[in-house]
Formats: sequence, structure tokens, C-alpha cells
Amino acid sequence: MSDDTPAREKANGNGQPQKVNLRELADYLGLSAATVSLVMNRSPAAKSIPHRTQLRVREAAKKLNYRPNLMARMLRQKRSFTIGVIVPEISEGYAALVLSGIEDHLLQEGYFYLIVGHRHRRDLLEEYPRLLQERAVEGLIVVDTPSLGKTTVPVVAVSGHRQIAGATNIVLDHASAARNALRHLAEQGHRQIAFLKGQPFSSDTEPRWRAIREATQLLGLPFRSEWTAQLVGESSSPALGYEATRRLIAAGGEFTAIFAFNDVSAIGAIRALREAGRKVPEDVSVVGFDDIQSAAFQNPSLTTIRQPLREMGEIAARTLLERIAGPASAAYPKWITVKPELVVRDSTAPAPH
Repeated sequence: MSDDTPAREKANGNGQPQKVNLRELADYLGLSAATVSLVMNRSPAAKSIPHRTQLRVREAAKKLNYRPNLMARMLRQKRSFTIGVIVPEISEGYAALVLSGIEDHLLQEGYFYLIVGHRHRRDLLEEYPRLLQERAVEGLIVVDTPSLGKTTVPVVAVSGHRQIAGATNIVLDHASAARNALRHLAEQGHRQIAFLKGQPFSSDTEPRWRAIREATQLLGLPFRSEWTAQLVGESSSPALGYEATRRLIAAGGEFTAIFAFNDVSAIGAIRALREAGRKVPEDVSVVGFDDIQSAAFQNPSLTTIRQPLREMGEIAARTLLERIAGPASAAYPKWITVKPELVVRDSTAPAPH
């Protein structure tokens, strides 16, 4: 790297270095302006540039107070390089892990994103797609959102479970997930299995419930309505699983295992069981769903169905950018199915005699 310092590196009246332009930064580095531009704009073509060179460019840009003119880039290419992301809410668990995958890929490809949470309000479900498109997003990613207003841009839905015109749906193989969880419990001798069913507004509730009913029949497990409790409430909180499990206990169910709708409700279920004097897993085994980051650190650590949430977010972002880059008339996948994995930890054990 040249030791010559551009004239503009001299401090301004505030003691901060004055900004340099792209040509001055390129001259300072001894690189072409095109190479520096690709790195600073996080262009996909920058992948061909050695990582060490990319680090040099960014370090020099920081030192010399260089900022790419993003507005000029957008006007020149007539693009916003911005994606809209719609989620029910931002909280620890499902949405956070999906968002981390979306963010990783979009940042890698030099895209920004705007995120909104609709909290299951119908007015926001209809309004947010329009507002995001008015802000010139090039595409939308919707997460666990069963309905969507009219759109004129490509859409990728994570756990959408319904065909939206122009959308690609990324869904989990719920049939395999239910079989894996219930087969594990059956092999441990459990036949009296209770279920925590998801809220009606969740797009995963009905496909997962159908998969559970089919799996119980396939495995020859009894199914009784008094061993079922639905989560009630709009938030994602352990309190929902706690209250649902208290209702199951109050109903006098002699179940030996609980298969919860998600890990968050499973955490609440474990507390309710303990308060009722039932040990986990000695008296009642508990299986969650999702494998959120805290699942392995619960006491006991949670047996769960791992849903590859971060990967689903990455797939969503990659699929959307591929659709944006391709011609509008190009064929695109309507459905992408991902596989679950059973993760056995300490919250399940053989059924008590």
C-alpha cells in the first residue's frame, strides 16, 4: 500500500478527516476504482476479489472517511437494493432465528432490509405490503404470515403453507417431524401423550396438527381430546404453555409425555408440571419444536424437533435475490421443503411404570 496520504485526509475544523472520493481511495490503495467500488458496494462480483484485499479496502475507507454514494448507485442502476421483511413479531425464538439467516445472506450480497411486525392485525397485514412497496423494496420475505395483501414484487414466504400468487413457499416437512417426535416417545414406552396445539393464527398450526393426527394413527398411539390443550394468546411466551399445561393437569389427564407446539410453550409446560409435583422427565417427558438457542440450556435440556430456521432464512433470501436478478417471466419454484431433525436431550426418558 502506498504511504502517500491524500490531501483530503487532512482534518477538518472538527478534527475529523475530510471525506475522500472513490478515485482518491483507489489511488491510495493502488487498486482500480472498479475493484474498490465492487467491495464497498458489496457487489456479488466482489466474491472474486481476495478476502485480504477486501479487508484492505474497508480498513482504508474507514481511515480516510470514505462513504460510497448509495443514492447515486441506486439512481444509476434504477434499483433500491432493499428488501422488505414481514414478521408477526420480533422476539427470542422462531422469528429471530429466521431473521438471522435472512440478514446474513442479504448483508453478504449488499442488500438492505426493512422489517415490520404485524402482530396479527388484519389492517397491518393489508397495509404493510403496500407501504413497503411504496418505499421501493425489490421483493418481500414474509415469515409465519398466513395472509398477504396484493403485491407487485416477488415474494418468498417462510412457513406460508398457502399458495400466494407469485410467491415461493419454504415449508418444513411436518409429517416427518411428527413421526420422528412421536416415534421417539413410543420407543420410550409412552402411549399417553398430551399435545399443546398452536394458536389458530399461526400458519404452522394446522399442517402440524394434521401431521400429528396422521402420525398417531400410523404408530398406533391413542388420541384423546382431554389430552389436548390449545395455546391461547397472541404473544410468543412460555406463559402460554404454562397455562395450557395447567388446564391439562386440572382436567385430570394421566399423560406421561407432552409434545408441545414449540420450544417456548414447552418451557412453560415444564414449569407447570413442576409446580404440580410432576418431575421432568421422570414422571412426564416433554418434547418441544424448533430448537431455539436456549433449548439446550434449559433444565433439563430440551428434547426437540430441530427446524433449520436460520437455513430457512438464508434459503428465503437467496431465492428472492435469484428471482429479482432473473427475468420477470422466468419460472420459479412454488414450494421448497426442508427436513427436520430430532434432537434428543434430557427432557425425555422411559415412561414410568
